[in-house]
Amino acid sequence: METILRVEDLEKEGILDRISFEMARGEMLAVMGPSGSGKSTLLYNTAGLDQPTGGRVWLRDTLVTGLSEDEKAKLRLHRMGFVFQQMNMMPRLTILDNILLPAIQANRRRGRDRRTKAELMRTAIGLMQKLSISGLEERSITQVSGGQLQRACICRSMMNAPEILFADEPTGALNRSAAKEVMRELIRVNREGTAVLLVTHDSGVASQCDRILYLLDGRIRGELTMEQDEKAQASALTDKQREDKVNDWLSGLGW
Repeated sequence: METILRVEDLEKEGILDRISFEMARGEMLAVMGPSGSGKSTLLYNTAGLDQPTGGRVWLRDTLVTGLSEDEKAKLRLHRMGFVFQQMNMMPRLTILDNILLPAIQANRRRGRDRRTKAELMRTAIGLMQKLSISGLEERSITQVSGGQLQRACICRSMMNAPEILFADEPTGALNRSAAKEVMRELIRVNREGTAVLLVTHDSGVASQCDRILYLLDGRIRGELTMEQDEKAQASALTDKQREDKVNDWLSGLGW
């Protein structure tokens, strides 16, 4: 299967210690570990939001760690999507305008390939329909629930059709019901072809992924792959059975 992300000997002084892994196109990969293990640092350095002190990261054939800051900003805008625990929505904008914002920024860089305003609107409205938040377009960010706001963040992250979506504790600020809704939509995005790399402390969230890496003291100490027949026949395993499998594995690692 095609590799979309390759990380080699990634180091961040005092935090990450020569981390290497690959992600396949369309894979959903979770990173778990105790507080201070380097999970978010790994995500930020992999996505080009921070500069590692050593190692290399490729997005397909692009050496991310070899780009200038301007080049990395362009890469993040056009080929990556981001969902964070702190949703970072603009308080003076409506939900729809917040969703449109990255696409408008990308449009300014496209020159002759710019999309029309009508095209951008259709894309945003279509994403809102897919994620079941139609009707919230003109509301402010204070007029929707946490789960609805996070789904709007997923819409925003998908506006430029990214190859990979990075999510840092995307359900961490939500109650369990809202967290399930958001995770369901992330799975939908993934099944439509977007790779997802997410950091989580929630075994229920991680259990829905194809593979889990366990990070401790800046190094990968364990890896769990959900069996392929489990993914193909998800209904054969209940959410509780999947979560129990992950919890058993974590217990063996001293979680």
